[in-house]
Amino acid sequence: MISNFVLSQILIGIAICFDILSFQFKERKKIVACLIVSATFISCHFMLLGHWTAAFLGLLAAARFTTCLFTSSKRMMGGFILITFVISTLSFEGLLSVLGCTATVFTTVASFSKEDKLLRQLMLVGTMIWITHNYLAGSPAAVLMEALFISSNLVGYFRYYIRPKKLVLHP
Repeated sequence: MISNFVLSQILIGIAICFDILSFQFKERKKIVACLIVSATFISCHFMLLGHWTAAFLGLLAAARFTTCLFTSSKRMMGGFILITFVISTLSFEGLLSVLGCTATVFTTVASFSKEDKLLRQLMLVGTMIWITHNYLAGSPAAVLMEALFISSNLVGYFRYYIRPKKLVLHP
């Protein structure tokens, strides 16, 4: 029989695949679609570990990403931030809840950003906070996942925003 911990790490492995894939796309909708799948697996991972704030925030993230496919409404963003605070308060488990809540606020603002560049920048901040959370939660695969997510985000950011454009010479 497989333990909850081992199963949780396998689920994170699947989420890693979708996270890495997400920021290799330029189109916002493709990025967000990958994040919906990843958030669902991450939520199940935290359920297996008994970290309920992170589990509920993961489900909320999947719902938020789904909503973001159809709207970038600031009212919806505000609603998701409010729900983030409610979830974090009702399932409060100390520092882990504070970190999860803070990271989720950054990723919520990112999700509702119309611009791919800002989405990437805010996700970077939120992801750095999740790394700390996942380390303290005792999930080495989740720490690895967030580190790979940051790496993938930075590679995509470099490819689309930093790398100098090649000069096109016209004869």
